[in-house]
Amino acid sequence: MKRDGHTHTEFCPHGKIEDTELLIKRAISLGFKEYSITEHAPLPTGIEELAAGDPNVWTTASMSLNDVDNYFKKMNDLRKKYASDIIIYVGFELDYFSEFEGWTCDFLAEYGPQTDDGILSVHFLNGKDGLRGIDYSFEEYKTGVVDGLGSFEKAQKRYYQKVLASLEADLGPFKPTRLGHISLCQKFERFFDESIDYPSENIALVHTLLTRVQQEKYSLDLNTAGFYKQGYQQTYPQVWISKKAAELGIPLIYGSDTHSLADVGQGYEKIENWL
Repeated sequence: MKRDGHTHTEFCPHGKIEDTELLIKRAISLGFKEYSITEHAPLPTGIEELAAGDPNVWTTASMSLNDVDNYFKKMNDLRKKYASDIIIYVGFELDYFSEFEGWTCDFLAEYGPQTDDGILSVHFLNGKDGLRGIDYSFEEYKTGVVDGLGSFEKAQKRYYQKVLASLEADLGPFKPTRLGHISLCQKFERFFDESIDYPSENIALVHTLLTRVQQEKYSLDLNTAGFYKQGYQQTYPQVWISKKAAELGIPLIYGSDTHSLADVGQGYEKIENWL
């Protein structure tokens, strides 16, 4: 069954979506039968104390906590309206912060019962002066994370350690069980003039992560947005990681990571055989 497991809405500050209904109509026209709406969950209260770097990274990262009720109302209305054409799931793309596990547990306890799908992602790492965004811009990632930690390989290692920590974290019964774009740390790899390959230590870390994904019966976001990033131009995760995941029997769920009408269904034909 043709499914998109990762999409966004007009509640996303860094997207270009006027109305989610237009996306759903487009998805139906492309033959999608299942459609997961996974808006960026609000960032934890108090995170501004640890936030560093470009302020726009933080002000545009997610929907506001004040928007959550309106988000559910709008998405559930659309779910009912198009129930005869497409199955719509509603949830969050949730960022993992080890420093705010308590807040995250409370948030999921309150709003999790209204969700029926979700993605667990890492978009921020501890770097220079505090938490820094890893996918906002090349400059932000290089100066805030890579230079702050000492090398691309060290940033890569820190990223996979945090993704693994997100999987291991006890966030309660409504914790998402699909990991989002698990090679996001490579988004700007083509712009670096140092090694961006995975050293043996980091390859082992990825294998450990995949083994734990298998053991916990999680799935992976097979995200095609990477094809359209100038500094990357491939899927999240890369083919070698996807192959290993497939060997382990880990479900790979197509995700367009739609942030505009033009993104709906993007890259599906390129990864259809993987699914």
